[in-house]
Amino acid sequence: MDRRKSIKLLTLSALAATVLAESCEHKESSSMSGMEGMHHDSTPAKLSEYDQKLMKETFFNPYEMKQISVLTDLIIPKDEKFGGALEAKVPDFIEFMVKDQIEFQVPIRGGLRWLDLFSEREIGKSFLEANSEEQKKILDQIAYPLKAKKELSQGVKFFSLLRDLTASGYFPSEIGVKYLGYIGNVANVWDGPPPEVLKQLGVQYDPALLPLYVKPEDRTKPMTYPV
Repeated sequence: MDRRKSIKLLTLSALAATVLAESCEHKESSSMSGMEGMHHDSTPAKLSEYDQKLMKETFFNPYEMKQISVLTDLIIPKDEKFGGALEAKVPDFIEFMVKDQIEFQVPIRGGLRWLDLFSEREIGKSFLEANSEEQKKILDQIAYPLKAKKELSQGVKFFSLLRDLTASGYFPSEIGVKYLGYIGNVANVWDGPPPEVLKQLGVQYDPALLPLYVKPEDRTKPMTYPV
C-alpha cells in the first residue's frame, strides 16, 4: 500500500490537531494503534501479511461507504481527461487507512453521522437523499474553515480530514500521477547556456569537442552556439 507512506508524509502532521480534538477521549485505545504499533524495522513480508489481514477486515458499513463515495467524488470528480476519486478507488483507500490508523475511525464515522444530522436539519433529508446541488450547498458551509460558522466546527474538522485523506489517496495513484503530469526521471537534452550568456562571459565551446558530446539529431534546436 504505497499510498500509506504519502499520507504519513503529506497529511499526518497537518491532521494532528483534528485527530486530537476529535478523539481525545480515546487516547488509551489508539496511542499505539495500527502501523504505529509496529516496529520500524518491519520486513516487507511482515507488512504484506499485515496488509492482507487488513484487507480482509471491514470497518465501514455499506451506507457509510456510499457516503464516502459520494463525498470523495464531489471533492475530486472526473473530467473529460482524467478519472476522479472513484476511478482511483479512493473510498477503498480510506477504508484501508482507517483500519491501519484507527485514530481516524472516530472522526470519520462520527463526521459521517454529523453530516446526515446536519443535512436533515438544513433540508429535511439525509445527505445521500439530497441532490448534487443540495449536497454542494451543504458542503460549502463546512469546506472553508475561515468562513464557516463557529457552531459548525465539528463538521469543518471532519470535512478537512476527509478532504486530506481523499487527496492523499488520489494523487499518489496512477490516475493522480498522470493528472499532475509527473513523468519521473527521463532522459532529456540540455542545450547548454544561451549564446548571449556565452558571449557575455567571453567563453566558447571547443569546436573539436562539441560534436562528441551533443549530436545534432539529439538537439532540441539547431546548433547556433559560437564555437
